[in-house]
Amino acid sequence: MEATPARRPSRLKVWMWAARPKTLWAAFSPVLVGVAMAAGDHAAHPLSAVLAMIGAVLIQVGTNFYNDYADFEKGADTSERKGPLRVTLAGLVRPEAMKRATFVTFALAVAAGGYLMWRGGWPIVIIGVSAILFGLLYTAGRYSLSYLGIADLFVLIFFGPVAVGGTYYVQALTLPPEVLVAGIAPGLLSVAILLVNNIRDVDEDRAAGKRTLVVRLGRSFGVGLYACCVGTALFVPVALYLWDGSHPWAMATVALLPLAVASVRKLRAVRDPRALNPLLGETARLLLLYSLVFSVGWIV
Repeated sequence: MEATPARRPSRLKVWMWAARPKTLWAAFSPVLVGVAMAAGDHAAHPLSAVLAMIGAVLIQVGTNFYNDYADFEKGADTSERKGPLRVTLAGLVRPEAMKRATFVTFALAVAAGGYLMWRGGWPIVIIGVSAILFGLLYTAGRYSLSYLGIADLFVLIFFGPVAVGGTYYVQALTLPPEVLVAGIAPGLLSVAILLVNNIRDVDEDRAAGKRTLVVRLGRSFGVGLYACCVGTALFVPVALYLWDGSHPWAMATVALLPLAVASVRKLRAVRDPRALNPLLGETARLLLLYSLVFSVGWIV
């Protein structure tokens, strides 16, 4: 855990730390892809796009708040923590306040999604409710997703095809299959972010009974899966082009391969858990860059 500052930080800074801004690209990026694909099909709906973005980010923030609270309550976060500061553990926010903030944030997400649920109907209601439910189940309860080691699958689904497909659907009110395929890439890159986190925290997770894939199958497996995720993601637009022969400029994502290779090499070489913290940000930036390059290429 990072040291608590000698002088108590402002409340705004504390809540910014709790929101974990670097992780929010995982919520922003698939929505951007869905917006771009709708625009490329001349089906853009600006109000729906903006509300989808707000709702996705709020759900991610709420999930981060609850993760901060639940890991503290379960004892998974200790003074030996090597990752970024957890404000509940540091005594900067009372557990009750963090729990309350979680549900306020999720309520705001529901409010932002009200119009989307009216416009998109039951499919969007199901997506919204499921996203909040699994945001809580990520760390809530004895059989939480992260403790069972199946969180990676849900990250792939909800930060990938569900987020991209849902964003496209609330604009176009249709859902071509290629949109769901395109969603696989941001989902894989979001899994890569989670893998860096789990490789860094493997010893703490094992001691806390948190059975992540890295705890179950080892560090080498985690590094290999990370390489598979980032490598496969960059070539998803190639598969889309081979499928229907359209949007060739979206394949420019392959140009990000040197960045992906450098990240894999760093993950394989670095053994000091604290030294992996910058790689979390780098992987999140790779996700953002992928989404920007894909989105521009798709619209062009």
